Amino acid sequence: MTDQILEPEHDDDQPTVGGRRRKRRGFKSCLAVLVALAVVVGGFYFVVTKGVDLLRSQFSSAQDFEGPGRGKVTFQVSQGDSIAQIGRDLKDKKVVASVQAFLDAANANPDSTGIQVGYYQLKKEMQAADALKILVDPGNIIKSTVTIPEGLRVKDIVALLADKTDFSAAAYNKLLANPSSIGLPDYANGNAEGYLFPSTYDFGPDATAKSILQTMVKRWQQAADDADLTGAADRLGYTPAQIMIVASLVEAEAGSDDDRGKVARVIYNRLEGDETNGLLQIDASVNYGLQQKLGVALTTEQLQQDTPYNTYTRPGLPPTPIEAPGDAAIAAAANPTEGPWFYYVTVNLRTGETKFATTYDEFLSYKREFEQYCETSDAC
Repeated sequence: MTDQILEPEHDDDQPTVGGRRRKRRGFKSCLAVLVALAVVVGGFYFVVTKGVDLLRSQFSSAQDFEGPGRGKVTFQVSQGDSIAQIGRDLKDKKVVASVQAFLDAANANPDSTGIQVGYYQLKKEMQAADALKILVDPGNIIKSTVTIPEGLRVKDIVALLADKTDFSAAAYNKLLANPSSIGLPDYANGNAEGYLFPSTYDFGPDATAKSILQTMVKRWQQAADDADLTGAADRLGYTPAQIMIVASLVEAEAGSDDDRGKVARVIYNRLEGDETNGLLQIDASVNYGLQQKLGVALTTEQLQQDTPYNTYTRPGLPPTPIEAPGDAAIAAAANPTEGPWFYYVTVNLRTGETKFATTYDEFLSYKREFEQYCETSDAC
């Protein structure tokens, strides 16, 4: 039997050569690392969880007023506003408690994509869904609707505006007496006649007498641009102001849209031809000079009164438009129908039927037709 020398087992904590104690790197070290890692992970989880909870509290359970609200708030939706922008504006005016409450209400209501531009009457501290219900209904838009028919003179337009808006005729007339601020073109020479465009307007609660007149002139500018008024003036050999005068005469004289271009051609033919010595002989212009209503029958004496608007005694165009022309009349003046006519007669006042003549004899035959019509009609 061989003797064996058994080496003693070394404990990690026993002294080693040189007197140093070997450190134990086993289970206890790993355990310490795991504990530390758990603390870090746990802290991170706590922070993330609290952050998510905070976001949820802000966005999933958005602050909202109980309603029904109090007081009055006039709220404007502007062109191009997004739902989010509307929500921000509502919160700024204290209509809703939070933007998210309004967004949540909008997401739940498919009509929210159809909110229209305009002013609405709301309250402070409304439930977001209740505020949205008002905004999605176009019937709740606050506006003053005013319709200005074609063919009105400035004084008639002012009377209508005074009746339909919150401003007096004196307020409008004061602006028209110093019209530089309402946007008239330079060639109007400060006279708004013919430049307050006939249309239907919706004026908001913030409108003023000045902004109303400015809006009407801007609408005229749109019609002028659509008809290429300046280009037409160059092409026809007239000024833009003269084209506007022709447009007003067309508005007064034409019985139907189909006749407007022909009436405009008669006016240009009479201005440029030798047959009529430049006399337009338009009753509507004479009536304007006499400050009479359109359509009033003129006596021989009235036809001889020498006003700047008497187109029987003075050749050429009257000095200004005589009424407000609409889109069709402006377009007709800018683009007259081609034709040889020098005369026209409306032979039926009820239907507006108008006949156009090249010669004076042809004109006389149409005039007799009109006289016969008047013998059997009470429209004359």
